[in-house]
Amino acid sequence: MPNCTTLDAEINFLISGMRVAVVGCSHGQLDAMYATIEHINTMDESNPIQLLLCCGDFQSFRNETDMNCMACPPKYRELGVFHEYYSGKKVAPVLTIFIGGNHEASNYLQDLYYGGYVAPNIFYLGAAGVVQVNGIRIAGLSGIYKSQDYTYGNHEAYPYDQSTMRSVYHVREYQVYQLAHLKEKSPIDIMLSHDWPRGIERYGRTDILLRKKPFLQDEIARGEFGSQPNEYLLHTLKPKYWFSGHMHVKFAAIVHHEPGSEAPTMTKFLALDKCLPHRDFMQVTDIEPSLPYKGPNTGVILNLDPEWLAVLRGTHHIASNIRLRPRVPFEDVVIENDDVKWINDHLTQHAKLNPDRTDNPNAWILPFAMTAPAFSSKNPIVTIGNPQTDALLALLKLPHVVTRPYIPLVSDLEKVPSTSVNTDPNALDIDDL
Repeated sequence: MPNCTTLDAEINFLISGMRVAVVGCSHGQLDAMYATIEHINTMDESNPIQLLLCCGDFQSFRNETDMNCMACPPKYRELGVFHEYYSGKKVAPVLTIFIGGNHEASNYLQDLYYGGYVAPNIFYLGAAGVVQVNGIRIAGLSGIYKSQDYTYGNHEAYPYDQSTMRSVYHVREYQVYQLAHLKEKSPIDIMLSHDWPRGIERYGRTDILLRKKPFLQDEIARGEFGSQPNEYLLHTLKPKYWFSGHMHVKFAAIVHHEPGSEAPTMTKFLALDKCLPHRDFMQVTDIEPSLPYKGPNTGVILNLDPEWLAVLRGTHHIASNIRLRPRVPFEDVVIENDDVKWINDHLTQHAKLNPDRTDNPNAWILPFAMTAPAFSSKNPIVTIGNPQTDALLALLKLPHVVTRPYIPLVSDLEKVPSTSVNTDPNALDIDDL
């Protein structure tokens, strides 16, 4: 059975609340992750794990086309088992939320730029995203930081060449700019990133880290280890918890912040190893929600975050698919209470059109639907876009800029279920006029 880990006694994360498991780099090992969770649950059946968070390199390969969009030498590409969860042959036993890393099905994730279900009960947070789970506010930033691509627009599109296959997962200034708007909003309970915030090693046992990863010595000495954007977001958003993967090592730290606004004054950071036997790849902890939960009384429910949707809508005018795009503004876009009210009103209207949502208007915009064939002996059919993205942009009355509309192609798939949401994001409501 693969190992899970608990934190050292001097850095104890455990509090009352929802029981959450966190994994470092998944590398497609869904069966191993869920088997570990089931094993842990047998040791305390009265308090089962309710949520799984994955910090990148999830590898949601539906078929060989997806697998060949991962940037790595071909000999390291392996289809894995995700396609069995995508097709419904297997079902994730616990709600799973993940961010992207630098080894992903980039074409599939790019179609879900704003987030969405990649399989039943498995949710991708998007290039940048925020959701709520029973009152726990979870934010994430996918990809890794490379300075040469940081200020570019999201210009990559399938089919990728050898350059765009790598740049597609590089963090952009625009996504960081959007997340930074949350600093005056409700507190962030959990932040997920693939690479670590720059300088985080100073807040933990650097000596132990260097014994495990001695090759980091020079980078740390030059102040170049870690992501500069993540460092900025760490000290701007001040989340309660920050979880990362990427370096394939367990490392814990505590960052104390200056008091201010509603943000916590302390962030508890934990990086975890990759999912392999006898590695510290999983942490189980109880997390207390910071927001009142409004939704069904039973089960673990993933909800949209209205403030984040207001940020998406308020910053969409500076989205760009041009490689050499202009820099983002120095000043924040002002997000007023009326902007959040507009989101809530439209979520309520949407719920009225969908009777199964009336008890929870903030539920995710559309359920999961297959958009491409799962692995089979036939050549995979390439599709473009995703109806979840279309529906979200239609709700927000926004056009496609860094995404492309869903184009279903003739295949062996069943027809994608229709939705009462107008999926033309360029259509206007009378109130917009």
